[in-house]
Amino acid sequence: MLTRLDKLIAASGRFSRSEAREAIRAGRVTADGAVLTRPEEKVDEGALIAVDGDALRTDALRCFMLDKPAGILTAARDARQPTVLDLVPEEYRRLGLQPVGRLDKDTTGLLLLTNDGALAHRVISPKSGVVKTYLATTDGDTDGSDAAAFAAGLTLADGTRCLSAALEPLGGGQCLVRVQEGKYHQVKRMLAARGRRVLELRRLAIGALELDPALGPGKMRELSSNEIELIFALSHSL
Repeated sequence: MLTRLDKLIAASGRFSRSEAREAIRAGRVTADGAVLTRPEEKVDEGALIAVDGDALRTDALRCFMLDKPAGILTAARDARQPTVLDLVPEEYRRLGLQPVGRLDKDTTGLLLLTNDGALAHRVISPKSGVVKTYLATTDGDTDGSDAAAFAAGLTLADGTRCLSAALEPLGGGQCLVRVQEGKYHQVKRMLAARGRRVLELRRLAIGALELDPALGPGKMRELSSNEIELIFALSHSL
């Protein structure tokens, strides 16, 4: 499919449409190695576009993983507190990224950011049964009876019934928790139903997609198409 060159460059999120036109007219843009100087020129969407020799991603729909730090809201904007979108590097600010689901303000770890509404809906839809894995640090050890209660499907303090989940005691006040739904404060409330208070909570994985340990708090990177498919690899497996 052919698309205007300036539109393709703007789709990378690194340039506005006017900045793209300026770069093209200045001879700074190549498509498959050929210098192009007309912003309106139509090029194949699969062409390798580079500005100043730096190759661009020009597909419009993108997905990233973020290592969310504590103290940051999972929201698009807030007048008084920092949000996860404040962590997005300047080069990606024009992509229109939004968080997929939410992590509590004090919860850390894997959070997806995307501008693909269909993908976001698929991830958070209860019908998808996407499994999320958390490392919980609690005020005491969990045991086999807690694991059995999670597997059977807990009833929370307010009467809410949870689907089957998995709990793996690790000792030292830590456990792995895997859930296949996204109720409000679910992991904390499930552990509270077993008499345990959560001191720290970190999301390690969504489906078979694990948080990249090389990222570090507040850092993000783009996902490949294969990594995106990993999100759904363990659906309905609990």
